[in-house]
Amino acid sequence: MAERVLIALGGNAMTAPDGSAAPDDQRAAVEEAMRHVRALLGRGHRVILTHGNGPQVGNLLLKNQLAAAVVPPVPLDWCGAQTQATIGTLIMNALGPGVATVVTRTLVDPADPGFTDPTKPIGRYFSEAEARRFEALGQSWRRFERGWRRVVASPHPLEILDADAVRVLMDAGYTVVAAGGGGVPVVRQADGTVAGVEAVIDKDLAAALLARSVGATVLLIATDVPNAVIGYGGPDPRPIGRISAGELRVLHAAGYFAGGSMGPKVEAALRFVDEGGSRAVITSLAGIERAMSLETGTQVEPDRAGVT
Repeated sequence: MAERVLIALGGNAMTAPDGSAAPDDQRAAVEEAMRHVRALLGRGHRVILTHGNGPQVGNLLLKNQLAAAVVPPVPLDWCGAQTQATIGTLIMNALGPGVATVVTRTLVDPADPGFTDPTKPIGRYFSEAEARRFEALGQSWRRFERGWRRVVASPHPLEILDADAVRVLMDAGYTVVAAGGGGVPVVRQADGTVAGVEAVIDKDLAAALLARSVGATVLLIATDVPNAVIGYGGPDPRPIGRISAGELRVLHAAGYFAGGSMGPKVEAALRFVDEGGSRAVITSLAGIERAMSLETGTQVEPDRAGVT
C-alpha cells in the first residue's frame, strides 16, 4: 500500500564514508542516497525528505572563524538556511523533475532553558586562545577532552512555520525537501514577526513534528545501523524489531539509548506514533525499501487500546 512517508536522512547520507564534506563527496553521497529514495517513489509512495547538516554548518563556521578579521561572521541561523538550500539543490539534481525544496523555519520558545545554559557542541575543536577570541564576540565555548568547542542552545521545536507550503507542494504531486538540519530556529517577537536565533534544533524531533504537521503516515529515520539495539557496544547486543510504543518507552526510560545518538531518534519515533502516526521506523539508509515492507528495521507501532 502506498504511504505518505517522511524520511529523515542522517548525516552519513550527506558525506563520504570517511566523513569528508568536500563538494564532490557530498554530491556523490547524496546521489547514492537518492537511489534508495527513488525506489520508494517507484512504488508509489509520497515522500517528504529531511536531512542533517552538521558537517556543512561546521564548514561554514570554520569559514566564519578564518575570515573573521576580514568579513563579519554570519549568525548560526543564516548558516542553517544556507545549508538547507545547498543540500536541497543536491537532492533536487539527484532526483530530477518533480522535487521542491522549502527553506523551512522552526519556531522555538525564547524562554527555553537551553538559551541560558547552551550545551550543544558544534563545529571543530580549537585552542583556548581562539575560543576566547570568539567569546569576545558573544559566543559560548567550552573545553572538551580534545580542545575547545563552541556550544549553543538546542531548544525544543514547537512549530514548523512553513508546513503549509510543504503540504501544498505535496498535494500538487511534488517530492518535498524541508526542515533540513531541524529547520532555521526562530522566535516570535512582541510585534508578531519572527527572528532567527543562535541555536540548532534536533533534526529527528523536527522531522517528527513536520511529519505530523503534513499528515505523513510513516516516519522513517534513516541512520547508519539497521536497527535500534539494546546493549549497543556491549557483549550481548539485541536488535529491536517490531515493538509497541509502550515497550519502547520503558526501554528509553531505562537509559538504553544514548542521548547523543540513538536517544533522539527513539524519542522522535515515540512522539510521532503517540500523536497519531501509523508507525515509525529506525533503520539504515540501505534498508529503507525493505523497512517499508516491514522486512527489517525497528518498527515502532502505536499502543493497542488498553496497552501501554
